[in-house]
Amino acid sequence: MIETKINEIFNHIHQNAELSNEEVKTTDYIYDFLKSEGFEPVKFKNITGLYCDMGNWSGDYPLIGMRADIDALYQEVNGRLQANHSCGHDSHISMVIGAMLKLKDHEALKTRGVRFVFQPAEELGTGALDVLKEGVIDPLDYMFGIHLRPIEEARDGFISPSIEHGSAGSFEFRISGHDAHGARPHLNSNAIEVGSAIVNMLSKIHINPMVPTSAKMTKFMAGSKSLNIIPGSAECGIDVRAQTNSAMKELKENIHNILRVVEELYDVKIENLEESSIVASESNEDAIAVFRSAIIDTVGEEHLLEPIVTSGGDDFHNYTVQYPNLKGAMLGLGCDLTPGLHHPDMTFNHERMQTGADVLYQTILNVPAK
Repeated sequence: MIETKINEIFNHIHQNAELSNEEVKTTDYIYDFLKSEGFEPVKFKNITGLYCDMGNWSGDYPLIGMRADIDALYQEVNGRLQANHSCGHDSHISMVIGAMLKLKDHEALKTRGVRFVFQPAEELGTGALDVLKEGVIDPLDYMFGIHLRPIEEARDGFISPSIEHGSAGSFEFRISGHDAHGARPHLNSNAIEVGSAIVNMLSKIHINPMVPTSAKMTKFMAGSKSLNIIPGSAECGIDVRAQTNSAMKELKENIHNILRVVEELYDVKIENLEESSIVASESNEDAIAVFRSAIIDTVGEEHLLEPIVTSGGDDFHNYTVQYPNLKGAMLGLGCDLTPGLHHPDMTFNHERMQTGADVLYQTILNVPAK
């Protein structure tokens, strides 16, 4: 029974979580499971993860991608730091494989090709870009993804044909100066005061108020046990969010300007600057329409939601941003998920994994002919 196998896969992945770019055993498990079911999976050459093709790849029919992310988060669970699937990636793997099992030997495979992609490192925001370098997305016409949604966004059994994520990013850097004696504050720039100035300047960034944005210091480490030393250096991190890619570009330009001004104003150096970012969604209306029809065909129009707009991010959207002609969208599955995504004790209704697999299966069937 497919539902039994979905739960079997979920339990194994959940109990053997691995961090981004370290998903070696996860890759092996998926590969071995698919081989045992008669599929022909292929491991990526330069990264963890794999893909598996089904159907007709003659070039006369639509080529469909279906992505599952496979990495876990690193967080404290019951007092212990560990890899933990609190974002639902274990369920995404299970649902995508469930759709594969349901699709196996189906007549529809004569008129479409399907590539199932098991992508690493989504939590770092780099996995989709690495998959693009593998070349496996190049021939595709469509790219579909799925993600569990918290109960605040979608009640149990309700499904959205699109998740419109915002752009997310980060700055990590070092305020680099020299320490001074507590009695001689004129001899250095206090890194704590410099950090406070950065926090204050971040709050003064003004982007179009019609587009949600935020920039805030989320990491600051300075000083030591010796309280009579004025620290000259600090390790800092800034989290940035914007609902659109253009707003994110403007926000990051402002932050770069702030860091340059701080260097001159306080006579410190901003060193070891590292940036990361995940693009905002640029979903395709044709792909959304396919998802919408699949949801209606599977669970009925009464369980269909409008597209969900959320401030969270997902690197899935790199596929459509980097390949503008690729018709892509991500489905949002309501599953009674509480207390929230990334909470160490996140739980959801496991019965919805079968629902998700059914919708993904129907999605492939509903893709129109070329």
